[in-house]
Amino acid sequence: MELSAGARDRAAGVLLGQAIGDALGVPYEFAAPVKAGEARMIGGGLGPYAPGEWSDDTQMALCIAQVAAAGADLTTDDALDAVAEAFIGWKGHGASDIGRQTATVLARASARDAGTRLSHRMTAVSMELAQDGRAGNGGLMRTAIVGLSALDSAEQTALAAARVSALTHAEARCVDSCVLWSLAVRNAVLTAALDLRGGLAYLPAERRGRWEEWIAEAETKDPSTFTPNGYTVTALQAAWSAIVATQTVAGPDHVSAALHLAISIGDDTDTVAAIAGGLLGARWGAERLPREWVDQVHGWPGLNAADLTRLGLAVAGTPLA
Repeated sequence: MELSAGARDRAAGVLLGQAIGDALGVPYEFAAPVKAGEARMIGGGLGPYAPGEWSDDTQMALCIAQVAAAGADLTTDDALDAVAEAFIGWKGHGASDIGRQTATVLARASARDAGTRLSHRMTAVSMELAQDGRAGNGGLMRTAIVGLSALDSAEQTALAAARVSALTHAEARCVDSCVLWSLAVRNAVLTAALDLRGGLAYLPAERRGRWEEWIAEAETKDPSTFTPNGYTVTALQAAWSAIVATQTVAGPDHVSAALHLAISIGDDTDTVAAIAGGLLGARWGAERLPREWVDQVHGWPGLNAADLTRLGLAVAGTPLA
């Protein structure tokens, strides 16, 4: 798909925006909340992490990005197998932190019959766990990059988001949140607009009304309402609430204001800020993200900001010459 210069910059901003939010939120994860404006890229956290280092949220997004950047269609079994293998490799050789459900799925799927596709084994385990009503934010935290994987098709984006989420988080609310956020990222890259409701049409009809209510709550309640936010719905609400509550801030200063507000909500700060950062990067673009954060951000597997922008463009199908 041919992209304008502005859309290319916005595509380049998705992974970078996510990583910035992630690294900014890392020091405050599950710690005493800080006031909006006080967060700094000082490292520490659960890792512990170096200043500016991203966590598992962006690490897992990079597993997806590296598969999609090679031209793979994330709706296919072959691509999902590649993502699943990347997750397994990351768990063994790169994970600085890992969510309980993700760890459970990867371990159980690895122990099952190797004669079936790994992606099918992972999805089967994930679906079994979904019967217990588990709806953590582990799929949502890594989904922004999926929004770049099929810019010419909203339908394909929605299907890719659903299938990638279901590898570890198959519960309906997890899948729906990933569909909504991935489509919002796609829309922001193509139109420079922030719209979360545009994805409602791609959810099952019987679930759209409840999601409309949840989105409306995020837009009308104080952002501090949405904690704890390890649950995929409150994580989405926290990120969206922080974005909407600060959208009157002029221009790209919106990025800084929204991320600071997202982190001030507390609880799973790196994840909420990573979710928000991916969409903010899609809206404002790589060139308009705060330079002081761009210069600091880095992480597994030995990448920096320039690497993230190149990877985002490759996923979008418009690599640098």
